[in-house]
Amino acid sequence: MTELPDRRLLLVHAHPDDESINNGATMARYAADGAHVTLVTCTLGEEGEVIPDRLAHLAPDREDILGPHRIGELTAAMKELGVTDHRFLGGPGRFRDSGMMGAEQNNRPGAFWSADLDEAAAYLVEVIREVRPQVLVTYDPDGGYGHPDHIKAHRVAMRAADLAAEPAFRRDLGDPHTVAKIYWNRVPRSVAEERFRWLAGALGPTPYAAMASIGDVPGVVDDARVTAEIDGRAFAAAKTAAMAAHATQVEIAPGGEPVFVLSNELAQPVFDVEYYELARGEAATPYETDLFAGVVA
Repeated sequence: MTELPDRRLLLVHAHPDDESINNGATMARYAADGAHVTLVTCTLGEEGEVIPDRLAHLAPDREDILGPHRIGELTAAMKELGVTDHRFLGGPGRFRDSGMMGAEQNNRPGAFWSADLDEAAAYLVEVIREVRPQVLVTYDPDGGYGHPDHIKAHRVAMRAADLAAEPAFRRDLGDPHTVAKIYWNRVPRSVAEERFRWLAGALGPTPYAAMASIGDVPGVVDDARVTAEIDGRAFAAAKTAAMAAHATQVEIAPGGEPVFVLSNELAQPVFDVEYYELARGEAATPYETDLFAGVVA
């Protein structure tokens, strides 16, 4: 990569579909505005539960070929968002989905959860030093909801940001680079409550009988923790289309309602305004509406 746009955003996620659910509107907005958006996905999501019966044979307890299939889903999702730079940490299949916390898959050979932290982070250091992002987005220390791969993605992202800036670390991976701002995915509790009140009245036209709870939404925190919001309403359709591209994992309500379900068949609202907490770096204002605010190109 020889020519770099003035604004460069890096997102680090655990599995295909996480990026579209959490940051789809943000990614689409910045890509449309000419920023270079890079997505690094840490696993292929091999342990995901498959929703459509026609694809059930892909599941890990059957043919165990869900991971390669999800590469195609991610490619389709990125096309919907206008993102052309998407990579897997260490290459496709280098780290395997670890399953839910406490599952035997946590410790199987190649599982992301059991990977050496600095070894995994070095792969991301190489990306950081190549792309030289000013802004990095990832999960909070709990991974948003406690999934081991999400927790590990957080740890890898934060460690890689430190190592990428260290002149003595692996000069073969490129010149040192400091990421100016690191954000964690968040949802203000008041916003989640309002959206679920709306959802309670919107289930009628959908095929779903029950709602998820606010506790099922990753990253919900008290409003005071949230320091930035990105208005992605103009890109709501792109986000929904990207989510729908992950057809093994996500089902979008028919009829145009911004509602989706995962494999538990519990309805959730699609958030077209996305929220963040600044975890590292200097905020340009007390409440930001641009992740690049205050960043020097």
